[in-house]
Amino acid sequence: MSLILEDVTLTLDGQPHIYQTNLTLEKATMNILLGATSSGKTTLMRLMAGLDKPSSGRILWNDKDVTGLRVQDRDIAMVYQQFINYPSLSVYENIASPLRIMKKTNQDIDRQVKDCADLMKLTPFLERKPLELSGGQQQRCALARALVKGSGLVLLDEPLANLDYKLREELRAEIPKIFAEAGAIFVYATTEPEEALLLGGNTATLYQGMVSQFGKTSSVYHQPQNADTARIFSNPPMNFLKLSKNTNNISFANGKVIEAKGPLSALEEGHYIAGFRPNHLELNKHSADAIEFSATLKITEITGSETFLHMQHDAEHWVGLIHGVHDLPLGQDISVYLDPSHIYTFANDGQLVVPASYSYSG
Repeated sequence: MSLILEDVTLTLDGQPHIYQTNLTLEKATMNILLGATSSGKTTLMRLMAGLDKPSSGRILWNDKDVTGLRVQDRDIAMVYQQFINYPSLSVYENIASPLRIMKKTNQDIDRQVKDCADLMKLTPFLERKPLELSGGQQQRCALARALVKGSGLVLLDEPLANLDYKLREELRAEIPKIFAEAGAIFVYATTEPEEALLLGGNTATLYQGMVSQFGKTSSVYHQPQNADTARIFSNPPMNFLKLSKNTNNISFANGKVIEAKGPLSALEEGHYIAGFRPNHLELNKHSADAIEFSATLKITEITGSETFLHMQHDAEHWVGLIHGVHDLPLGQDISVYLDPSHIYTFANDGQLVVPASYSYSG
């Protein structure tokens, strides 16, 4: 079982919404669509579902061309962030509703509803109405109704976005286990890199209607092939600065010059863009090779266990994610340190030239 998008595009009123896209999603996989709001996640899902028809290209389901097939004729289930239940029906009947449409026997319906309710931890609530449930339980009910259909393709469009933090964390931890037992192809849209990492599986990063990279989630995070992917798969977004290589030296935009060591020594002479994640900036020099930068501190955000430092370094806005609580004076210059092994080096067209070299397995 597989879903294949071959050279799929979508243009509306002369404006491209989805650029040429090629994706292959396999049976029993979790596939994350990660990108900012309006990056094309929902549009791509609508194409997969058959709610919209691509301007060009083909969509294949189990080697059958379903490009023009209506949504009701496809083997799919969908769950949106605005989870929808039938308020006048019990939880049992909400879950049973797609099975009744499929004209299943009462015996089959009862068995499947109870099995799915047990999977979703809804068994004690089967006789209640959805409005008598908590927000997390209501979302579980909507998910159960999608899963009970036994569809080969389940599309989840930011299904946890409207839940509070505690409920999101609870369901995020449960969802991979629940879906692993279903055996379908799952496509899960999110704006949050942390959610993608927690769910695992595969991730497609989207930027302005274009899939910038697709692969195993941990690999896409640690080995971004371009600056767009690195920017998308970092929260806060990855920091950037310009550098150039000349003989054995690296020169940064602010005039700082260092010896080209480690991954930077592999660069050919020329101009590049360096990228590094906020959590790799430090307030103290912990390695002999760490590079010192001066930046003006604009804002601090203290979360309790971490401090976000918003800084201005020349023309670039940087964010540092520093462990611990740091009450620093705003408007003053501070020194921050970066180990060169954490630097991703991109060409001026955004393509990765040299990856970061810090230890990673996965």
